Amino acid sequence: MNMPPSPSGAEHTDGSSVGLGALVPLTRPGWVEAGRHLLAGLDLAVREVNDAGGINGRPLELVVRDTAADPERAAAAVDELAGLGVAAVAGEYHSVVARAAAARAAALGVPFLCSSAVLDALTDEPTEWVARLPPAQSHGWWIYADFLLGAGRRRIAVATQPSVYWASGTRILRDHLAPRGGTVVELDTNTLTPEALCDALVDHGATALLLLVGHPEPAVPIVRAVRGDRRLAGILIGAPAGQPEFAEWAAVLGEDGAGIPFLRYLPERLGPLGERVGKELRERLGEAPSFVAFEGWDTVTVLADVLRSHGTDRAALAESWPRVAVEGTRGPIRFSRTPGISVWQWTWTPIQVVDRDPAEPDRFRILHVG
Repeated sequence: MNMPPSPSGAEHTDGSSVGLGALVPLTRPGWVEAGRHLLAGLDLAVREVNDAGGINGRPLELVVRDTAADPERAAAAVDELAGLGVAAVAGEYHSVVARAAAARAAALGVPFLCSSAVLDALTDEPTEWVARLPPAQSHGWWIYADFLLGAGRRRIAVATQPSVYWASGTRILRDHLAPRGGTVVELDTNTLTPEALCDALVDHGATALLLLVGHPEPAVPIVRAVRGDRRLAGILIGAPAGQPEFAEWAAVLGEDGAGIPFLRYLPERLGPLGERVGKELRERLGEAPSFVAFEGWDTVTVLADVLRSHGTDRAALAESWPRVAVEGTRGPIRFSRTPGISVWQWTWTPIQVVDRDPAEPDRFRILHVG
């Protein structure tokens, strides 16, 4: 498997170091910008751990594998990393890919800390081997649905593509909105051109269109078509999965990409630790860090804590999830069992609904807090 050099210089582990596997989308069709931010956070935290003495005197080494948003590639990477002797595996942004990685890690008996994927059913059966930092999709998307209701948007259209993740999001929205007088209609972007989708929005009298699709295709042409259709001047475009978070969105869409609310997993105000890490991440990335970069830093910080306390035995690490008590960039991190969630879960990271300010697209406006 071809892959770029590990940022921390590790391509294998040996007795002098503690290996930590990292799954990150670094090439298309993966969301490369999300992968870059996730890796920046992971790598920064590894360097800080090592500057502070490593894991009981042994350096922590990040062994990176590119998933390219491919579930089979991610599962194969877990096999490879397990064979290399890593103590645990971390990372991944895409939910369907993280699901494949989590299943393989659980089958192999390798602890996996999911950094940035929210699908509720991360594993088919409850497992002790997997923990997760981001909120479950149902929790975050319920908050987004409440935002829509509060904004008076009850006739919701969702532009969809075939995916377990998008289908789950549609079901969550429908289940939450329907008892409160909302409706959800699905528009299949595999069969509708952006122009035909605009016609369907008019026909349905939709007051909001949610982009449950990939970026940049077909999200970008859909946004441009809707923004350019005078019949749809009053419609709200939303993107609960977070596409507008990244600078690439604003660079491609400009003013058309502003005013599109999305979910972001940050507090209203970062504390001193978050401010300090955010400054370091900004310098490393050359731009404002996304919440995904903070997720990466928090991931390594949690794993470093359990490695120092419980050593590198994989079973001991997995048994340590319920005893985690770590100060993260976005608040205290602890894991618990949550009804309907099959893995150890941080309940919950702070959640905001934000958008890019139409008057200043590089500035985010907080619209709703969960």
